[in-house]
Amino acid sequence: MSNKSFGKFLVLWTGEWISSIGSGLTAFALGIHIYKMTHTATSVALLTLCAFLPSILLSPVGGVLADRFDRRLMMIIGDLFSAIGLIFILISMLVGDPSPWKIYLGVTFSSIFVSLLEPAYKATITDLLTEEQFAKASGLVQLAASSKYLLSPVIAGILLGIMDIRGVLIIDILTFLVTMLTVFAVKRNLKAPQQETQKRQSLLKELKEGWDTLAAAKGVLQLTVILSLVTFYVGFLQTLFTPMLMPITDSQTIGTVLSVSAAGMLIGSLFIGTFSINSKYIYMLAAGLGVAGVFFSLIGLTTNVYFIAGTGFLFFAALPFVNTSADVMIRKTIPNEAQGRAWGIIGILSQLGYVAAYAVSGFLADHVFNPLLREGGALASTVGELIGIGEGRGIGMMFMILGILVVLLAFVIPRVKSIRTLEKH
Repeated sequence: MSNKSFGKFLVLWTGEWISSIGSGLTAFALGIHIYKMTHTATSVALLTLCAFLPSILLSPVGGVLADRFDRRLMMIIGDLFSAIGLIFILISMLVGDPSPWKIYLGVTFSSIFVSLLEPAYKATITDLLTEEQFAKASGLVQLAASSKYLLSPVIAGILLGIMDIRGVLIIDILTFLVTMLTVFAVKRNLKAPQQETQKRQSLLKELKEGWDTLAAAKGVLQLTVILSLVTFYVGFLQTLFTPMLMPITDSQTIGTVLSVSAAGMLIGSLFIGTFSINSKYIYMLAAGLGVAGVFFSLIGLTTNVYFIAGTGFLFFAALPFVNTSADVMIRKTIPNEAQGRAWGIIGILSQLGYVAAYAVSGFLADHVFNPLLREGGALASTVGELIGIGEGRGIGMMFMILGILVVLLAFVIPRVKSIRTLEKH
């Protein structure tokens, strides 16, 4: 008897959506708290690093465990121990010792156990749905993820006006409990077939098998490399969007521009979640990248904040089409019994683009591109005539170049034979 059920997926998705909003509340509130304590951007960057790196580096291990054990159990453990990291931070604040290193430690601990949660969650979606439902589910998953950036900062700002950060942490901890309840509610058929039939192997061997699965599906591996390039380009935008805007407007306007831009991802995800898309994923991927690349370039063209907000909205609206098409092609190609391991490795490979962007974007902006477009800079009298000169305009030029590279990537993808074959699965 089949346990495929979109209704079960919606129950699980609702819990993860609530948890995503809660995580966004904490990320926003802790960022403000750390900055007020230290008054350094480096401390905030270190907080981001603690929240990001462990879950990415350990995601292949989480993927193996998702294939080896009950995926429901992995999700519950991931949620439970992630909450413990936040409880540690909360207790530190309640006893009057909110040292930054304790916050970093708690955030790192939570991030480690997110590496159990994410691969198990993605593999569970395959357990619960038919192939025809993959695209709609992917759109809803991205909708939940975008809520962290669109809804959470607004809600956190309101909450911090009526309570301190300890109240925000308590709310986030409660969202983890809600998520665990939804996982219990969809407890059937969350084990991969091999858990029942195959002898358990060593962790390293299963990691190698996950890599071998990707290597055998040549198109999936090449698509993953392309996704890492996409995350590299998007990482520049995430890091430098605010520094580009700071010289030309105030912080309140910057917040509005960021919210409007993030709304694009919400609208794109809603569209995909509402209307089923069941074919031509390779062309949807290429078109999404092409549109995103054009508006990426246009973001850097001018200092008009209305134009920047509009092009930012359209850039982010295109990204869910890129993510969904790649997600579905990978999900249909990788065998279900290997999906946990595969998603773990795909996660670390694709997210390495962000790490690389975070490492080099600030240096390139401060020491290469911005000096070129300052008054008297090498390109002030040429490129500067088109896009303007002054602080932040070098970042604008960088965005224009990166957007062109994204468009070129869109032209390349349909011409890669191994990626085209993924459409046939």
